[in-house]
Amino acid sequence: MLTDPPDRFAPYDEAGQPQVPIAGYPNTVRRHPCSLPLFRRPVTRTELTGPLDLTPKLQPGDSNLAVSPEGRPAIGQLIHISGRVLDEDGRPVRNAVVEIWQANAAGRYFNPLDQRDAPLDPNFIGNGRALTDANGDYAFFTIRPGAYPVPNSGRWWRPPHVHFSILGPGSLSRLVTQMYFPGDPLNVHDRLLNSLPDPAARELLVAREVSTEEVDGEWLAYRHRLVLRGRHATPPLP
Repeated sequence: MLTDPPDRFAPYDEAGQPQVPIAGYPNTVRRHPCSLPLFRRPVTRTELTGPLDLTPKLQPGDSNLAVSPEGRPAIGQLIHISGRVLDEDGRPVRNAVVEIWQANAAGRYFNPLDQRDAPLDPNFIGNGRALTDANGDYAFFTIRPGAYPVPNSGRWWRPPHVHFSILGPGSLSRLVTQMYFPGDPLNVHDRLLNSLPDPAARELLVAREVSTEEVDGEWLAYRHRLVLRGRHATPPLP
């Protein structure tokens, strides 16, 4: 006889979750039910196990953002971002769809909503998609994004960052978050990063810089681990 699956995941520690709404960032009001109480929804097999394979629909393969489809290089410091996607038990998640999007080297997004005076790069769209291998590993070539001011926020600048979306083996495995660069002076002032009360949780969003002696190429390299669920999960950020 089929029974409801066990509720095996402990509640999130609020100190490791963003405290919304975030001052000066009106998008959090639109993306989070800040004014409404949350309600608990029972987890069924549908959420735990499906969809099983998103590869045919999403078609991962755009892992080199630094070169246009016509073969022209983007402007900016070439970087390589790699890492591993893990589940709540520390096991690698194979065939997870990893998507990234980011601003260009001038801090402007290739998006009609971004109307700042910063220049666009015709050879940089700023989004890509890859599939994890059997070890849960993913990798992207891209350029280091620039910082940019947040409109109507009191002169608050966002530090360089890369947006991530990870689709794991089930619909509850989706994680939307951001990756920061180690040592950037704007990190300590970022209101999104500081919306996480726990300093250890904030550190989970900062990539690890790879020594240049370990890099076989003319680029800088960063490693960034992503954990989908559980006590050591990577914190979400809008």
